[in-house]
Amino acid sequence: MDFQVPPLRAWDDFFPGSDRFARPDFRDISKWNNRVVSNLLYYQTNYMVLAAIVISIVGFLSPFNMILGGTVVVLVFTGFVWAAQNKDILRRLKKQYPTTFVMVVMLSSYFLISFFGGVMVFVFGITFPLLLMFIHASLRLRNIKNKLENKMEGIGLKKTPMGIVLDALEQQEDSFNKIADYISKAKE
Repeated sequence: MDFQVPPLRAWDDFFPGSDRFARPDFRDISKWNNRVVSNLLYYQTNYMVLAAIVISIVGFLSPFNMILGGTVVVLVFTGFVWAAQNKDILRRLKKQYPTTFVMVVMLSSYFLISFFGGVMVFVFGITFPLLLMFIHASLRLRNIKNKLENKMEGIGLKKTPMGIVLDALEQQEDSFNKIADYISKAKE
């Protein structure tokens, strides 16, 4: 397994026009989740560039609070992922409701940061980039290249930064199991 940072996707692919965006089907949560995960994996470098720009601007304006906010979020996320590995109820929450799990992490981070007075930095420097990523990943329709890249990530041919985060949230396990089942059936 080789760790790779995927290429920066063309900006006209990232923002191609309204014909490649559509409202997700809110009644089919599984399909919506699949779209979000696929887009997070495929456009992860573009998302990281946008997040880096926002974080740099906010960090320039308030460096201490930005470092504090980032540290708190990373520590809280790591703590919740560790706890989910050891507590069944948290593990089920993380697997079945990943958005709720991330919101709980963010709310916990918010309350911790509010004690230090860096709430606005948290909102604009950390939460805003995550919200932009989620909105784009929810609305952007997938294409063939997107699906192919995600299959390679899912079967373990490639390991990327977003893949590691999604593995921590247990969002790639199902696709890996489906592909492994398909390969084993094909061998028979």
